[in-house]
Amino acid sequence: MSTQSQQPLDGLRVLDLGQIYNGAYAGFLLAQAGADVVKVEPPVGDNLRNRPLAHGAWYPFVALNVGKRSVCLDLKTEVGRERFLELVTVADVVLENYSPGVMDRLGVGYEAMRAANPRLIYASSSGYGNDSRYRDRPAMDLTVQAMVGVTSVTGYPDQPPVKAGVAVADFAAGVHMYGGIVTALLRRERTGEGGTVEVAMFDAAFPPLLSSLAVALGTTDENPERTGNRHGGRGEAPYNVYATSDGYVAIICVTDVQWRALADVIGGEPLAADARFSTRAVRVENIDALDLAVGTWAATRRRDEVIEALLARGIPAAPVRDLREVVEDPDARERGLLREVVDPTHGPIRVFGSAIRYDGEPAPDPAPAPALGEHTEHVLRDWSR
Repeated sequence: MSTQSQQPLDGLRVLDLGQIYNGAYAGFLLAQAGADVVKVEPPVGDNLRNRPLAHGAWYPFVALNVGKRSVCLDLKTEVGRERFLELVTVADVVLENYSPGVMDRLGVGYEAMRAANPRLIYASSSGYGNDSRYRDRPAMDLTVQAMVGVTSVTGYPDQPPVKAGVAVADFAAGVHMYGGIVTALLRRERTGEGGTVEVAMFDAAFPPLLSSLAVALGTTDENPERTGNRHGGRGEAPYNVYATSDGYVAIICVTDVQWRALADVIGGEPLAADARFSTRAVRVENIDALDLAVGTWAATRRRDEVIEALLARGIPAAPVRDLREVVEDPDARERGLLREVVDPTHGPIRVFGSAIRYDGEPAPDPAPAPALGEHTEHVLRDWSR
């Protein structure tokens, strides 16, 4: 880093038992901040290691585990448990996202770890939480989205519900786990005591529903409906994705000033003076007519032409880009979001960095994701007292 000789978490030792996305992303963020993150894997390896090569299915493991080291331990054996607890004695953090009760059944639950290291921060994440009536239900991003209501409000009103196009529950939980770990470490600095951090995927996926929750919690008799690309809480208009002659654009106006600027661009004074659209409240009430006006204007113009005209007037708008456009955007490389590493199996690949910047700089280029058990002996020796 340009202004600091160390990263914020340099010297921190983390045992990462994260699986698939949730816990693994929390470990990723810790590693990006400078922690020595040791991925503890069973003999068969993380589930993501075994994904097929087709369609890039192998990529998530490589992306989420850059900068980590790998130790292979069989926690179902006495030797594996003994070695794990030896590492716990000198670790600062243990994180995992097994189903509730798994760590205790393996004999390495929090009580066993605390006995080995009272200063340890133990972070766990599950689908619904240890105190939930649903705690023992198998939970993955898809099922949590369904349970928390994300699926019910995603899609169009005249079509079946669909999941969000991204793994919102997994990554929201991973970010919350990272924040909880760092907060607990701050408390340890003040008190000298370790403790636990718990994050339920259900709870972490709840706040992103805010616009739809406004209907469910802000009224007594309405139920949120699927609104397609319109605002989930029906609080803004225009708020939609519109077709152009060669693609799609997203347009939103959250103030009357923005709407008048948009109206001036697409219809001039007659549209700006139309009483049906004079305030946000009446625009929402007349949303079909509003979308027709905006959509008719956009449909005869190229995507980039629409964006240029709207941005020139300060109107929030963006092209709907496919992911190939996104990853080939030079801005991603220039800002350090995408960086190249040489993976021993897949060769040169691009991986993403943390969204968190310290002192205005991206994290240093990471080492590639480790091979299974690549650092077992080295870590056991390096972390020994």
